[in-house]
Amino acid sequence: MTGDSKTSGHSLWGGRFSAKPDALMQAINVSIGFDKRLAGEDIAGSRAHAAMLAKAGILSAADAAAIAGGLDKIEHEIAAGSFPFRDEFEDIHMNVEARLGEIIGAASGRLHTARSRNDQVALDFRLWVRSACDRTVEQLIALQRALVAKAADNADTLMPGFTHLQAAQPVTFGHHLMAYVEMFGRDAGRFADARARMNESPLGSAALAGTSFPIDRHMSAQALGFDGPMANSLDGVSDRDFALEALSAANLCAIHLSRLAEEIVLWTTPQFNFIRLSDAFTTGSSIMPQKKNPDAAELIRAKIGRIMGGLTSLTLVMKGLPLAYGKDMQEDKVPTFEAFDALELALLAMTGMIEDLQPNKPAMAAAAGAGFATATDLADWLVRTLNIPFREAHHLTGAAVKRAEALGLDLADLPIAELKALDGRITEDVYGVLTPAASAASRTSYGGTAPDQVRAQVARWQEILR
Repeated sequence: MTGDSKTSGHSLWGGRFSAKPDALMQAINVSIGFDKRLAGEDIAGSRAHAAMLAKAGILSAADAAAIAGGLDKIEHEIAAGSFPFRDEFEDIHMNVEARLGEIIGAASGRLHTARSRNDQVALDFRLWVRSACDRTVEQLIALQRALVAKAADNADTLMPGFTHLQAAQPVTFGHHLMAYVEMFGRDAGRFADARARMNESPLGSAALAGTSFPIDRHMSAQALGFDGPMANSLDGVSDRDFALEALSAANLCAIHLSRLAEEIVLWTTPQFNFIRLSDAFTTGSSIMPQKKNPDAAELIRAKIGRIMGGLTSLTLVMKGLPLAYGKDMQEDKVPTFEAFDALELALLAMTGMIEDLQPNKPAMAAAAGAGFATATDLADWLVRTLNIPFREAHHLTGAAVKRAEALGLDLADLPIAELKALDGRITEDVYGVLTPAASAASRTSYGGTAPDQVRAQVARWQEILR
């Protein structure tokens, strides 16, 4: 995206120049190969600008009608794949303007009155990022719905909860999935917040100082769905905070996707054997016929690098730029496009995997009780029933775990005599809290893993996502 810079005797802007650009200059300067993705946004901006110029009396009704008709034809050509994108016109703006001139003649030259490629590219890119935020929110909602549906089916499916990737306490699979619903809900909120802040129009900022023409920036802003125009023309052409903020939201969303992808990879291993994925989201090995690899999850985990790289790349482009426009800013689009492409694919693939996966309930339940996962329940029972201070109860429970480990038993199988040897007040009632199912069911605090709590959160999110 070329912005205000000029490099050669170009037919659309080259009055100042008499020689053609060097081939290397042309190669480094041209951006149509990637910014043609902004064609829809560029045409929408031009429509709004032309209509405003006509309303302000700057453009005749006849010229405005010709421009509108020409833009319609260009839009149809692009949709049909017949539009002649040409490197000689550098970027999407000049390609559209050149084609408009071929279609309607001299009237096309009036379209650029009271605007610059600087505010034009700022507008197009802002419109694209705004739409990307909207699409991402829709994709996040679809993923949340898939997670909520799976959680509803597994509100009482036992599994181990982990800290340090060591079995900690029994939880339910539904509870575990609902944790990601919360994470992706915050992600959707961040994209919505970013969208709200970027919803101001830079159009009419012109090159950097505004324009002497009596334009109505509020009219063009409203036509493009903005809340209003940006209040400072320098900021209008030089701001890329909107892209950085959207990429920051994408970065956090990518972290959540990668964490879930990593768990899916672990859960599908024979060592965990917690879930199964169908052939739709797995691949085989060229040499090991028994293999069924969770490649979709692994690729999601890897694609996160593109998203994080996009944020880093644009941050480095913008960090030392003086106001207003610098040609450096042509490098803002590729990392943003690539990041959102990767994010979209990752979200769609994750949604498909969540819908596809089936839990291995017996294996999960067996693992839920491993590693003395109900030790905290024993300590809580000692506090609640025998009124023992928690630190003392913690010490007694540790001793019980040590004794059970020495005997090769789970806590629930430790004889009452062994428990009474630790504290004579312990009764048979203690066994009521030492099973994984009882442990999970007892966690009834708000947001806890008890099945009824999980179902309550499922119902809450079903209402939110309706």
